[in-house]
Amino acid sequence: MSEDNNADKFIKETSILDEYNINWTQKLGAGISGPVRVCMKKSSQERLALKILIDRPKARNEVRLHMMCANHPNIVQILEVYANSVQFPHESSPRARLLIVMEMMEGGELFHRISQHRHFTEKMASQVTKQISQALEHCHSLNIAHRDLKPENLLFKDNSLDAPVKLCDFGFAKIDQGDLMTPQFTPYYVAPQVLEAQRRHQKEKSGIIPTSPTPYTYNKSCDLWSLGVIIYVMLCGYPPFYSKRHSRTIPKDMRKKIMTGSFDFPEDEWSQISEMAKDIVRKLLKVKPEERLTIEGVLSHPWLNCTEALDNVLPSAQMMMDKVSPKPSDGFFIHDPENGGEDSNVALEKLRDVIAQCILPQAGENEDDKLNEVMYEAWRFNRDCKLLRDGLQALSWDVLRIGCL
Repeated sequence: MSEDNNADKFIKETSILDEYNINWTQKLGAGISGPVRVCMKKSSQERLALKILIDRPKARNEVRLHMMCANHPNIVQILEVYANSVQFPHESSPRARLLIVMEMMEGGELFHRISQHRHFTEKMASQVTKQISQALEHCHSLNIAHRDLKPENLLFKDNSLDAPVKLCDFGFAKIDQGDLMTPQFTPYYVAPQVLEAQRRHQKEKSGIIPTSPTPYTYNKSCDLWSLGVIIYVMLCGYPPFYSKRHSRTIPKDMRKKIMTGSFDFPEDEWSQISEMAKDIVRKLLKVKPEERLTIEGVLSHPWLNCTEALDNVLPSAQMMMDKVSPKPSDGFFIHDPENGGEDSNVALEKLRDVIAQCILPQAGENEDDKLNEVMYEAWRFNRDCKLLRDGLQALSWDVLRIGCL
């Protein structure tokens, strides 16, 4: 209770505009959990990031857990939090929101950064992994499971070569008392235990009586599995578990691979990668949590502490560049001169969110409500759905499946 009270005491109810200027038109991100905009502290003229969430218990819990973990060089810092009423243009009345002022992360997301680095080496991947692991160690020392470790939540402070990488977004984080049950996850990075929790949760929702009197739980070792997936992708440029077909849920073949820990190291991409790197991946992607490396085991692993050069250039940078910056096909461009470049960028971000939600929605949410919410946001930025329709058609998506198009 005291932790909740301390977090609430930190939240200011005065107007954020007394101390900050907010650029409502410039977005740093347009994710599902809440938009992130640019703000500037009046007294110092410092550019900062402003995350905006609907003020409800879940959002306050996110703030509380993030604040508990924030005193670490590899975790994004929260500077101030305001509880203000804010009305966006599409809304009929103001809504209570939390305005979270955070340090600005100018260097971008992990995989985007790698895609821009033509000579991303195994040593660099090891150094990034060490920083991510140190952030996780700090969270786990406080008994907090992040539960959404993924590249989008790993940001670089700036564009310098030695910029630190920092963990952000504690929207799924939870105190681990050995009783984590809610199947919150992002599909490519989900641990087998979280998928099993989802399976049992769905059976119970369907009225199937559980075979065990005790609920199925998992623990913070789910973060270590996600770390293993991230390392794998950093090294070769593609995930260890995936499916060739799209689905509104995780396809059965992909689910089976995750549940059995079935992956390999294809020769084309992995022949020049060290055995130490493969070893840490194998030990993190163990299906049984008790066999999986702990965070202490990760930090003491030879791959993170070796003195070898490890200067082999990884194939991941080129592969990610091909995915992050695809060449236009069939005349597909998202450009709207009437709205300007920035609106087009927002439209593209919204389009990406819709595609991600349609293909692999996050578990633990009401899928229809969440898809409707994301579709509405996309519609607002896509001028009668023209950009959205063109984008989906360029990606061979059946636009007739989406009613508003």
